[in-house]
Amino acid sequence: MNDALLSDPCVPTRAEPLDSPILRRDHERSDSTVAVPAQAGPEDSYLERLQPFLKPGAVVRGGAFPEARIDAFTTGMRANAHYFSHPKWMDDWLVSVHRYPELRERWLSVVGSLDDKVLVDVGCGPGNLLAALGGNPKIAIGVDIAPGSLERAAGVGYLPLRADAHDMPLRSGIADVVAINGSLHHLDDMRRALVEASRLVRPGGLLILDHDPQRSAWDFRGIALLLWRLRLPIYRWLRRGGHTAADDEQIWALATELHHRPGDGLTRELVHTTLRPLGFDIAIYPHSHYVGKEVLDGAMGRPPLKIRLAQRLSGIDPRSAEAALSLFVVARRRTL
Repeated sequence: MNDALLSDPCVPTRAEPLDSPILRRDHERSDSTVAVPAQAGPEDSYLERLQPFLKPGAVVRGGAFPEARIDAFTTGMRANAHYFSHPKWMDDWLVSVHRYPELRERWLSVVGSLDDKVLVDVGCGPGNLLAALGGNPKIAIGVDIAPGSLERAAGVGYLPLRADAHDMPLRSGIADVVAINGSLHHLDDMRRALVEASRLVRPGGLLILDHDPQRSAWDFRGIALLLWRLRLPIYRWLRRGGHTAADDEQIWALATELHHRPGDGLTRELVHTTLRPLGFDIAIYPHSHYVGKEVLDGAMGRPPLKIRLAQRLSGIDPRSAEAALSLFVVARRRTL
């Protein structure tokens, strides 16, 4: 999650660019099924390795990487497929996003080593999580909608799978760890995606969420909301805010942020009401990102100054748990 991206979700003001064969291909498909690359190569071994983890009857095609049928290719999916496939943006993303040492410490304090474990990373992007955590998983399945990200994730060590995170072709109970790192708020239906991800966790296994915006921290109001929205044209004018001017990066990035806006985002209630009935014990640790294993003892860190000011103007106490930018959710499926 990038705090520079907070805005009402938008659709780019122009149609999918002519130089985007990924989007053009998806737009031209009348049945919204995922196209298969024309040339098959050594990458077909991906599908062979994936087979033991697929649901019976799952429709998954081989090629550059396995692709599942997607029956409803939404506007949000289209935006994510474009943004997270852009070569320059994803090269930068893989190097700089979610690669700080406190993240590694925080995750490994609850996961332990990934060695010999089955990891499913939902919304893996170009592979940042595995790149940050390291280890030698038995298999690391990276699920994403963006072909360009999957190509990079494969280079990190993921077995890439293009699929809808709301309806994955994977068998239930296959994973020691299911990770959703900063990707839940990019999905159309967060609750449905949580239910689907939870299905993959084995008894005793973990479902971990991180880096999705906590709704209460970003619930800006009044003058704070006005100033926050005005920052976007200022960022464009100053050519800052985390995006380049080339190829309308800011416009496309904002179009992917489906639940990162005032009045939206992840809540404790959503997590508890979704996962408890499914047999999970849940611990939630609010934090503002640059906090390591001490998050388990209640450390939260502080939001950046501009966020704290907006929170003050909105009646939010920046020192409170409700002001923490994200929720680190550790959910363990109970054994029978």
